[in-house]
Amino acid sequence: MKLTGRLCAGSALSAIFVALASPATAQSTTDTPAATETSATPESEEVVVTGSLFRRTNTETPSPVSVLTADSLAKAGITTAAEAIRTVSADSGGSIGVGFQSGFSAGGVAVSLRGLGVSSTLVLVDGLRSTNFPINDDGHNAYVDLNSIPFSLIDRVEVLKDGASATYGADAIGGVVNLILKKQFVGVAGTVEGGVSSHGDAGRQRANLTVGYGDYAEKGFNIYLNGEFQQDGRVSNHSRGFPYNNRDLTSIGGNDQNGADAALTTATPNAVVVRTTQSDLNNPLSGGTALFNQNYTSLNLADCARGTYTQTGTGPNGVGCKHNIEDEYFQLAPLQRKYSINGRLSVRLSDNIEGYITGSYSNSYVSILNAPRALRNTQPYGGAPSLASSNPGIVLPVYICSAGVNCATAANRQLNPNNPYAAAFANDPRNGAARIYYLFGDIKAGSDRTNEVYRFASGLHGTFGSDWTWKVDGVYARDNLKIVQHGYLNIANTLNAINTGAYNFVNPGRNTQEVRDFISPDKTTPSHSQMYSLDAAITKQLFELPGGPLMLAIGGQVRRESLVNNNQNEALDTYSLTTSSAFGKHTVSAGYFEIQAPILNILEVNGSGRYDHYSEGFGRFSPKIGVKFTPIRQVALRGTYSQGFRAPTFAESGPRSQYAGFVTTTPPGNFCAQHGGSATATNTCVNGGNPYNLAYSVGRGFVGNPNLKPETSRSFTGGVIFEPTSWFSATVDYYNVKKKNLIANGPLAGDAIVAYYKQSNLAAATAAVAAIGPGYSVNTIDGVDPQFPNALPRLLIINAPFVNVNYDKTSGLDFSATARVPLGDGLRFTSRVEATYIIQYDRHTAQGVQKYAGTMGPYDLSSGNGTPDWRGNWQNTIEAGKFSLTATAYYVGKIKAVATDQGNLSRSCDASLYKSTQAGVPADRFCYVKRFINVDLNATLAVNDNFSFFGNVGNVFGARAPIAPASYASSPNYLTTWHYAGLIGRTFRAGANFKF
Repeated sequence: MKLTGRLCAGSALSAIFVALASPATAQSTTDTPAATETSATPESEEVVVTGSLFRRTNTETPSPVSVLTADSLAKAGITTAAEAIRTVSADSGGSIGVGFQSGFSAGGVAVSLRGLGVSSTLVLVDGLRSTNFPINDDGHNAYVDLNSIPFSLIDRVEVLKDGASATYGADAIGGVVNLILKKQFVGVAGTVEGGVSSHGDAGRQRANLTVGYGDYAEKGFNIYLNGEFQQDGRVSNHSRGFPYNNRDLTSIGGNDQNGADAALTTATPNAVVVRTTQSDLNNPLSGGTALFNQNYTSLNLADCARGTYTQTGTGPNGVGCKHNIEDEYFQLAPLQRKYSINGRLSVRLSDNIEGYITGSYSNSYVSILNAPRALRNTQPYGGAPSLASSNPGIVLPVYICSAGVNCATAANRQLNPNNPYAAAFANDPRNGAARIYYLFGDIKAGSDRTNEVYRFASGLHGTFGSDWTWKVDGVYARDNLKIVQHGYLNIANTLNAINTGAYNFVNPGRNTQEVRDFISPDKTTPSHSQMYSLDAAITKQLFELPGGPLMLAIGGQVRRESLVNNNQNEALDTYSLTTSSAFGKHTVSAGYFEIQAPILNILEVNGSGRYDHYSEGFGRFSPKIGVKFTPIRQVALRGTYSQGFRAPTFAESGPRSQYAGFVTTTPPGNFCAQHGGSATATNTCVNGGNPYNLAYSVGRGFVGNPNLKPETSRSFTGGVIFEPTSWFSATVDYYNVKKKNLIANGPLAGDAIVAYYKQSNLAAATAAVAAIGPGYSVNTIDGVDPQFPNALPRLLIINAPFVNVNYDKTSGLDFSATARVPLGDGLRFTSRVEATYIIQYDRHTAQGVQKYAGTMGPYDLSSGNGTPDWRGNWQNTIEAGKFSLTATAYYVGKIKAVATDQGNLSRSCDASLYKSTQAGVPADRFCYVKRFINVDLNATLAVNDNFSFFGNVGNVFGARAPIAPASYASSPNYLTTWHYAGLIGRTFRAGANFKF
């Protein structure tokens, strides 16, 4: 590769950008005359680079753009759009990986450029929008599910690591990911592949086939049809062993957080009971708050597959079955199955007008398994008083009787075979109830999620005169999501089964499927999103400048978006099932322009602007300017400045939108004192034996706020492109983004809880919560304390609005370099490296600055996976004739186990989210999650022009995910977002490509 003339005018940097930027780089394949892929445009040497309206023969715009080609993706062994995009080093905190199985976005995959959130990263297909996943991440962040995008048709992926694209929308605060599909195809081509991990699981089956007809250049039309399928098998926590299947880290200096082996009061699949009172013999929720003693009884010690343990002392005592819930029930990887059908017709209507029609259907199925549901420590919802109290749990009555019969007086009542105290208290049933701690281990728990996306696009592109071009494109897309929840307990049916003795707690294996289905019927919830859009633009060459023609483009866009995210627990009839829902529709109209001015041979200026207007009343103009300066052939300087804004999502602003999240809360000392306990000097509770004073779950019901303002941003970039020789090139880019008016889910919810508990009666407590601010209110209170019925009751759920608060600042450096070294005799060596270093990621709040870079913060947004300050990849390829061998190394820097958004602004190890309490072990032993490096190896052999074979070894050295005890509760001791390959382990895949 040799440069002649100015740097910005040749194809050298085009090749650099095509080769750079991606951790995925792969082997080229030679097209045969029988099977070819061509550009959809007459000017096959020109491309429209993401972020610009103008066609050009190079991709080195003033904005930093990374290009991942189909060849490079194949060489890295990447097989899905999600894998491809999430390997970009600029993807940071808040992204959603395939291993994420809990929370609102379970089953979805999303990218978060610059760590600014999935709702600030715009994902496009062929430069056009698609519809969002129907469920918002964290209950409010909207995104496009990457699982829905066909992979085998991808020609290249362009990642604009800059904000406020005038062409697509100013909501691209973090950047734009543009997946560009093949425009034409002639012949037959396909791939078949199979694989498995070294553990014998994680099986993969993959196949795709493309059939195309019509030489576009000669016949003026082309049509092709494509289908693809991929399935990836489950991986259990048990199969990978310690420490990914156990919360007991005492063997390595940590703590035992399993609970089940530490206290008999923790629910397990072997029921444990203790004697208490029952005030209403027909209501299992009316058990007494006081226990007669600390002697617990296990109902089925004969079925302890993992053995038993004995507990004695001043606390709970008795004999119980050993359990490790993570090992028995959890999975590291769900079962995933994806298939799609795609087609395109391209037609040359005249010498200067082209048209196309595309259609696609994708189906993504994810099957998740997790822990059984518990009878103890559930959170019933408000409504009937009999269902309101979460304390003191559920009891088994002394007598059972048929539905509708009064168990206190019925002549035909029977002793409860599940209650070991029944016979002894047959004449005193109110003092013989058995409080039960139990997980329904015989009932499958988890969810099946099917996401169907229909997408159709059509357009006309053309020219007139000698220097006018125009285009009109329309898109319709719909995303249908069906979630089937398994294992959740129907409140009324569960109480019915307890009262009638229908469910066998002593020997659950004897329960019929009919009884299990009665207690835990599947909950099926359909939701959908939809989008229509129309885009039009026209460009004109105005006149010549010393560096080339001055170009002007203007355009407009109108789109209609709607969302129906139904509430999975609208009837409030199911324990612990989310109440998330969001509804809305709006019309967005926009006008935009772009000017490209090559003022001199060495100076190019690009200016653009966009005005967006939302039917809710939001509107804003977002400008952008970029400059590229090439003082000498070997060096180019570039920089941009832009503004942007993100309108509130339907979940954030819709008057019918809401979701409930739960946090563990311990009532303060003053409340404790009202309920028979006492308060310390620091207002800490000493509960005095009253379980009403114990820690419990408080629900925060976040509700849509129509008065929200949009988030706004300003960003700038500055970079240098080096090409000192024809075989080496490198780039360094600095970015700096500030995002204001952040939309947060009730940041004062904690203050509202504190305000509630400062009061002595319900009226005052309700008023104190309302005084926090508009939208704050008491939603549900607990049942009264039977021992102190006139005292302030516990708070169960409060309402808190979404509000605009705080601002984020993030900055960092992107690095990339490529070396292409010919070694002679058909031998060539290529080495590429890409890395991102986050200098700062700070959230400025009224309480102080929360610093996230290099830590597990923002903990909530990232699901505890955090923001590593270093991410990168290094790929080396040796090509010898028809054989190539590629090794790609992926790097994630160490992460400090602190999160300043969790109530402590300190980043020292004293503020670590996980501290060892073992004698002789430093408390900060687990303050850091170690760096992680894994290497993939991919080999390809082209037998002839029609056939090639490939093999891939993923994580070739078997690197294990570093231990992370402070990780999100659903993933013990590991981070799914950054260390997923280290959980799955070494994998083997092989397959073949064919073309005719």
